[in-house]
Amino acid sequence: METTKANTAVITSEELLAHWQGHRGLTRRLIEAFPEQEFFDYSIGGMRPFADMVQELLAIAVPGLREITGGKTEELKEHIEHGKQKAHILKLWDEATEELNQLWGQIPVERFHEHILAFGQYEGSVWSTIFYFIDNEIHHRGQGYVYLRSLGIEPPFFWER
Repeated sequence: METTKANTAVITSEELLAHWQGHRGLTRRLIEAFPEQEFFDYSIGGMRPFADMVQELLAIAVPGLREITGGKTEELKEHIEHGKQKAHILKLWDEATEELNQLWGQIPVERFHEHILAFGQYEGSVWSTIFYFIDNEIHHRGQGYVYLRSLGIEPPFFWER
């Protein structure tokens, strides 16, 4: 049997964005499920509080896409002034989600295989960098699930994206 390499996409750019936004929506619901104080202060086994993890996610997704679309190296800024206000973090999350949608439309499909150096230090293709952004969010959301369960709070179902 002869095999040939097909040059077709498995999913479209729009489908990848919808997949990512599904994860972002789930992460937002996880943030909402946290009690205010525990969101900023609770930790297990030396892990960071979930608010710190969310700040990392905010520091990566949109700044990373701005770098991909604009070509200018972004600084990785993981600390955000929030005044220990979960509502402020949620507002920033929503603003980032909207900006992500706007930036996404500026990435031509042919760029997804282009080699980049994200944040001036992480080598990969555009698509592998975006996958890292998504994988990192899933990883930290899993830590948030552990925190909520240890607090006796039922987290949102992971499959409801």
